[in-house]
Amino acid sequence: MKIDYYQDTDTLYIELQGDTVAETGDFDGDTLVDLDAAGKLVAITVENASQRADVRRLFLRGMKTL
Repeated sequence: MKIDYYQDTDTLYIELQGDTVAETGDFDGDTLVDLDAAGKLVAITVENASQRADVRRLFLRGMKTL
């Protein structure tokens, strides 16, 4: 999993897996979802992220280190 925040465009990009994106759908006008060929979620893009979430803080809970 990879999470990137682009301050210049106020965009939050959450990549769940590195699969090839086959389709991108518009979830609610400011949220895009990327799906692979099997329809599995690959990534989520959140536009206007700072207006929708506190992007200054990120907490990751429950993850075991490999």
